[in-house]
Amino acid sequence: QVQLVESGGGLVQPGGSLRLSCTASGSIFSFSSMAWYRQAPGKEREFVSRITSSCSPIYADSVKGRFTISRDSAKNTVYLQMNSLKPEDTAVYYCVLYSGSVRTDDWGQGTQVTVSP
Repeated sequence: QVQLVESGGGLVQPGGSLRLSCTASGSIFSFSSMAWYRQAPGKEREFVSRITSSCSPIYADSVKGRFTISRDSAKNTVYLQMNSLKPEDTAVYYCVLYSGSVRTDDWGQGTQVTVSP
């Protein structure tokens, strides 16, 4: 059983910053990487960023240069530092585990990020 808990969402003005956290617990030894996805109202869930066990980051083009993913393996936690936020970044952000390059069905409950004046 795997549990993922996200935190750090909130309301921020355009140009502002937020830092999301996702902590994993349970039987996670076989998972090699963690990722962030987001889902805006009326839209499909989309990939944001992933970090491998060797700390290699991958980003969606829409967030490159603004978001930074990092991980603390000792704490089983992944972070998403979001800078220069835009209204189009508004969404529920979810973390998910990967086994190798395969995404699992182990999702967190999500954390709301709202970017608005």
